[in-house]
Amino acid sequence: MNHSSLFTPDPIDRHRFPPDAWGLRETRYDAGDLGRSETLFAVGNGYLGMRGNVEEGRDSFAHGTFINGFHETWPIRHAEEAYGFARVGQTIVNVPDSKILRLYVDDEPLLLTVADLHEYERTLDFRDGVLRRELIWQTPSGKKVQVRSQRMVSFTERHLAVMTYEVTLLDADAPVVVSSQMLNRQDGQDEYHVRAAAMGEGFDPRKAESLENRVLVPSLHWAADGRYVLGYRVADSGMTLAVAADHTIDTENSYEERSLVEEDLAKHVYRVDAKQGKTITITKVVSYHSSRGVPAKELVDRCRRTLDRVAAEGVQHQFTEQRAWLDAFWTRSDVEVPGQPELQQAIRWNLFQIAQATARAEGNGIPAKGLTGSGYSGHYFWDTEIYVLPFLTYTSPRIARNALRFRYTMLDDARKRAAELNQNGALFPWRTINGEEASAYYAAGTAQYHIDADIAHAVKQYVAATGDQDFLAREAIDILVETARMWADLGFWRGHNGDSTFHIHGVTGPDEYTTVVNDNLFTNVMARANLRGAVDAVDRLAKDDPAAHAALLERLHLTQDELDEFARAAEHMAIPFDERLGIHPQDSQFLEKELWDLANTDPSKRPLLLYYHPLVIYRFQVLKQADVVLALFLQGDQFTLEEKLADFDYYDPLTTGDSTLSAVVQSIIASEVGYQELALRYFNSAVYVDLADLHHNTSDGVHVASLGGVWSALACGFGGMRDHEGVITLDPRLPEVWDGLTYRITLHSTRVRVDVRHTELRLTVEDGEEAQLLVRGEAVTVRAGEPVTVTLAPAPRLIGTPTVRDIEGSRRADGTLITASVPDHPAVTPPPAPAG
Repeated sequence: MNHSSLFTPDPIDRHRFPPDAWGLRETRYDAGDLGRSETLFAVGNGYLGMRGNVEEGRDSFAHGTFINGFHETWPIRHAEEAYGFARVGQTIVNVPDSKILRLYVDDEPLLLTVADLHEYERTLDFRDGVLRRELIWQTPSGKKVQVRSQRMVSFTERHLAVMTYEVTLLDADAPVVVSSQMLNRQDGQDEYHVRAAAMGEGFDPRKAESLENRVLVPSLHWAADGRYVLGYRVADSGMTLAVAADHTIDTENSYEERSLVEEDLAKHVYRVDAKQGKTITITKVVSYHSSRGVPAKELVDRCRRTLDRVAAEGVQHQFTEQRAWLDAFWTRSDVEVPGQPELQQAIRWNLFQIAQATARAEGNGIPAKGLTGSGYSGHYFWDTEIYVLPFLTYTSPRIARNALRFRYTMLDDARKRAAELNQNGALFPWRTINGEEASAYYAAGTAQYHIDADIAHAVKQYVAATGDQDFLAREAIDILVETARMWADLGFWRGHNGDSTFHIHGVTGPDEYTTVVNDNLFTNVMARANLRGAVDAVDRLAKDDPAAHAALLERLHLTQDELDEFARAAEHMAIPFDERLGIHPQDSQFLEKELWDLANTDPSKRPLLLYYHPLVIYRFQVLKQADVVLALFLQGDQFTLEEKLADFDYYDPLTTGDSTLSAVVQSIIASEVGYQELALRYFNSAVYVDLADLHHNTSDGVHVASLGGVWSALACGFGGMRDHEGVITLDPRLPEVWDGLTYRITLHSTRVRVDVRHTELRLTVEDGEEAQLLVRGEAVTVRAGEPVTVTLAPAPRLIGTPTVRDIEGSRRADGTLITASVPDHPAVTPPPAPAG
């Protein structure tokens, strides 16, 4: 990593986005970055998500309303076929847009990109989950109009969105029209069937696929008494959808109503004879329901019940419940950094976005972009288990359980996928929506077998932190055993000097710039933990729940011989280590390559995957994201501090940071080994990755893994928390420039507040009875009403940062010199002029 490229602590335009500890506030409309702002101001609940498109509908970068797991399928066409390649592509569907509330005054439309705005402010409030906007528009005829709007996707009513739109003429009378619409735009197009520029500019494998044919096939539409309904079936996947909306108006002005409903459009129009100072308030309540195949007609009944309930309870009740839900969320989840208002805002925005991506994802996974954009096609990755689940496990365990249960529902598909790849057990897909592998590029997709160990890691972590034995006995144990079976079958034994070692060949680790290798360090240490975890869980079940244990043995045809083989493979797992360099090679051949000199690489050629063929990248020691360093974090009890320092010094300069998965992990290990300033710079890069659009693709949606990683960087990096086999240890590394850090962790239903200061650590039980932890090796029990304070000695501190120059000139085990270079793009030579 070129450390000079790490950003300063606050890269945000504070004139436009002033500091606000409990909200993201925008004080100036700017059409120049609509893609970013639509993502930053999105609202959602894990089931339903709405991009922050303006209410008036036309000014946009990419319209977006998404339902988790609601997708279309299509056959993947490979240029050259081979057995076992992924066959079914999947991409999230842009569902009918109900956000539209178009305003006309004197028949002139409000278009923000050209409007004369005297005042403007938009705020996403983290405390009540409501997006608010207020502006004063001077119309072409000189009349001033105040517009106030609210948009909320409910955390308590999973299928509900509520919008209000207020219009007040400030200095004159005028005819006003508000056209409320539900519009089915075919994916990637506007209502005039013009493809958005955002959907088709340039090549970027991180973007969603574009579907050429009609996606949503109409099945019903009707309107009655101000309620509008549209129903659809997805053309190839067969999924079904219904969306329904109720409208009410509150005003002293005289008005009339008109309606129109077609297959792809439902429109409720208010024509108002507006008088100066008399406000028009329109409330729009919308419900979405979806299914894998239930007829849309039945989904309409579900929408009706949702809307009827809201009508009976009142709209204000929904806002009150929303605030109560978020009050509880922040009580158990908030992280505080005193005296840093800009950073505090960024931290809370990140945590709030995790809530929006996960809270009501029940029965589905957690998409890599949440429901804020169509990036990565709405797919679920291993990001969830490694980066997002820790936050949920230690702050919202019920939501964590739902996410892990979703993986359990995919277990049969994972068994089928393992069989396709000639393996026993189960192999979870690297990227998917419906349980089938959707990655067309197997080298950086299917070959990432570590997905099995990542899921097993999250399962073990959740069970240890919560004590949820019921989940372990009924479902989690099957995941642990079937993934362990896959490793035991995938690996093989090789004897050396009379000793046998267990090897795993032909896999790809987290670093996608190095693919299909032998004995990837990350994969092997995680597989070892998976194998051990399966054996330990089965033994625990035999002791604590003999009936469940007997059922397991019968259900999975599990034998003691097989368990013994799991244990033997784990204890003899090949763990690469180079004695001469004193580091763990990323894989068995990694050190044979030459170094990519990142410090001298043209910054305009980043990320590398967009400017260099994969084969060029694969020939070098260069990393897209942390690989060995991630292993040092997740399996930290398996490495000494000296090994961690040596490994970090070697791999940090080789890591491009082209993936947003990297900075948080590098921050955590930099903190642990003593690079305090570097750790803080990495953290600042991560916490602002979307807010400041540091990777130039926030327009495609938030980076959910980075959001979760920000919490880990706070709690596990600066807060020093580790959980190895259920033993919670604390060894804080508070940055010198911070006054303190406060975070919460929930352990076996007891919530503990951890207050870190430079000279002491204070533990307080906020809810529950007691918890046991280790603070710098000393056992501590903290009980309700009895806070514990532990004095802290200064943590180790290293000056400077590792560089490629520290590695260049080193010698491999065979004595050859390690050199660094940059693969230049050759100049294009024009063809010779024709003869004569």
